[in-house]
Amino acid sequence: MAIRVTLNVMLAERNVKAKELAEYVGITETNLSLLKQGKVKGLRFDTLEKICEYLQCQPGDLLRHEPDAEE
Repeated sequence: MAIRVTLNVMLAERNVKAKELAEYVGITETNLSLLKQGKVKGLRFDTLEKICEYLQCQPGDLLRHEPDAEE
């Protein structure tokens, strides 16, 4: 996948526990963990908005495009 999720980095920089963020956003810790690992196929904009709101960041702080070597 060419989109890399850097949520772990932002959580560490903000000293926020995944459990706190999951509760605020309204998703399970399991789903947040899958998101952090980049194992989700999609992300709702309202979920992304709540994550950014809680972490006081921009979507680009959480997602990065890394082209595959084949491209």
